Amino acid sequence: MKKPNKKSLENSRRNFLKNAAIASSIFIVPRHVLGGPGYTAPSDQLNLAAIGAGGKGASDIRNASVNGRERVVALCDVDFSGSASRSVENFPKAKLYHDYREMLDKEKDIDAVTISTPDHVHGPAAKYAMERGVHVYVQKPMTHNIREARMLTEMARSNKIVSQMGNQGGSNPLLDMVQKWVDSDKLGKISKVQIWTNRPVWPQGIEFPQPNEGEKPDDLKWDLWLGPAENIPYTPNLHPFNWRGWWDYGTGALGDVGCHLVDIPFRTLGLHYPTDAECSVAAIYTKMWTPEYHPKGCPASSFITLHFEATEKSKSPIEMTWSDGGIRPSHPDIIPADHDIGGANSANGVLIIGEKGIISTNINDSSPLMPKLYLNDGTTEFGPEKEENDEPEYGHQRKWVDACKAGFNSPEHKALTSSFDYAGPMTETVLMGNLAIRSYMLRRENAKGQAEYYGRKKLLWDGENMRITNLEEANQFVGREYRKGWEV
Repeated sequence: MKKPNKKSLENSRRNFLKNAAIASSIFIVPRHVLGGPGYTAPSDQLNLAAIGAGGKGASDIRNASVNGRERVVALCDVDFSGSASRSVENFPKAKLYHDYREMLDKEKDIDAVTISTPDHVHGPAAKYAMERGVHVYVQKPMTHNIREARMLTEMARSNKIVSQMGNQGGSNPLLDMVQKWVDSDKLGKISKVQIWTNRPVWPQGIEFPQPNEGEKPDDLKWDLWLGPAENIPYTPNLHPFNWRGWWDYGTGALGDVGCHLVDIPFRTLGLHYPTDAECSVAAIYTKMWTPEYHPKGCPASSFITLHFEATEKSKSPIEMTWSDGGIRPSHPDIIPADHDIGGANSANGVLIIGEKGIISTNINDSSPLMPKLYLNDGTTEFGPEKEENDEPEYGHQRKWVDACKAGFNSPEHKALTSSFDYAGPMTETVLMGNLAIRSYMLRRENAKGQAEYYGRKKLLWDGENMRITNLEEANQFVGREYRKGWEV
């Protein structure tokens, strides 16, 4: 009999992992018999890779490896001299790449990949991986723009990809408490949600920094960092973190923490696409009565209103407001004045407001404050003072890995809290706020040579078709232009 080659064996292993639902009819020798307690047979290990191995990427790939239970075969980063060096130390056998396209083309045995890059690379990298049958874990926000989010959602479904977005708070079991309060009609008719954040905590609302090729770090692959964005000379103060406030690369405060905070009401109220979006943003005044904006970047602060139709869970239309830059809602009368609202020091939070009371929470952020229910009759119900969690980030990455091994149609995949079927529409909702912000800054000169801001209106949204129906110019922000070779 002809001996199978290594490639055919590897393909067989991958097919087994991706179709593991049939495993219930196969007799499996217990792992402890093979190699002792906690032992994982090499054939049962998932081959993992990371695109973006530093910063949040370091913890994502570490948590996905489940303390060495899975095999990390490759790491990709544009600069291994920074925080990505931790991943190199943690996984010394992993092959190193600077270009994720080269990695995915050469490493044919990769089963699943974590993507923890700046926002503008999420969509292109995830698409490239999914086209090759690789399961994906993508940091929040799932994509840089609405069009990409819709595309990845549909691609994951058609290609049978196991997916998860990195809003780990979605796996926090305390969300069940909020869901129970909503489902048991504790609040009665819910009509309003208020969300706020102290972000940005990075430079934002200022002029774009000036290029300076002389300051480029020797190890940084600048062209690969730019990815789908316009090719510009090396510009300090973007890599590795301050890119968040510039539209070419980041998605501002909404993209940073919105996918944590908006997730709470979006999930518990069963919301779908908003019907409209409206905003106002902070301006800089360098001369009297003349506001100035920096269209390349996000504003220092903004206030956004979204409306949603009634759903099975919410029963009535919902008005959702978002404010960033440290601006928060007024303290509700039924919450004692010395109680924080949302998180610690009321810096970030969510209020779900009903006719019978209010839910105050922030459980999807790093704050220790638990969800709290305040009813008009004086009744209160609070979550535990301290979380009891036995694994990092509520097992958000580990559950995704388990689902990858179980298969697309498995109960494990259906149980994921942020697979793209959910995370896609939620990300689109978050990014609708940014569409409103960018439309607010649209300007042209009128006949008198004065600036006319013509996008300052309630934008009516056709969610199914991804279109603003009452301001055509706003639709340019549904997607983006891509540099040649990086198209999505």
